[in-house]
Amino acid sequence: MCGRFSLIDDLAILQETFGFEFGDEIEPRYNISPGQEILTIGKYEGKRAGAMMRWGLIPFWAKEPKIGYKMINARSEGIDKKASFMNAFKKRRILIPCSGFYEWKKSDEGKLPYRFIMKDEKPFAFAGIRETWIKGKSPLYSCSILTTQPNGVIELVHDRMPVILHEKDYDIWMDSEFDDISSFS
Repeated sequence: MCGRFSLIDDLAILQETFGFEFGDEIEPRYNISPGQEILTIGKYEGKRAGAMMRWGLIPFWAKEPKIGYKMINARSEGIDKKASFMNAFKKRRILIPCSGFYEWKKSDEGKLPYRFIMKDEKPFAFAGIRETWIKGKSPLYSCSILTTQPNGVIELVHDRMPVILHEKDYDIWMDSEFDDISSFS
């Protein structure tokens, strides 16, 4: 599970790293939590473009947007068959840039937070999915982070981790024609 992450890199560095267009400014944030607006990157008209979306996927069929708080993460295993996520997985995949993420390890003293970053301290991207909810006054754009089994580093702290994409896979991930999730988990 990924319940908090950070995005502290300058917008120019993010644009250089991920090659996207974005017209707004963003402020560095060390503690991004569910329900907040987050930067996402998608493919629109053949180009990568940034957009702000609420973290916590709200399926198009949901009656209320509060369901999003329960859908901040989507298990990559079986995502193509789960009603809440399958349409977004098949048609609306995105990158969610970050600088690091947090997991909590249970101990006798309580839960201890760990922040995970890349060795080179560069920003990286989670695999994400997005949805548009149109039952309110205006469209609400939301997203979820895919999770998978932990790698050797994370498993010492937690039993799940976000799906972290390799740079070479960004365009493949955002291509709705490609649907082999096993390549990314």
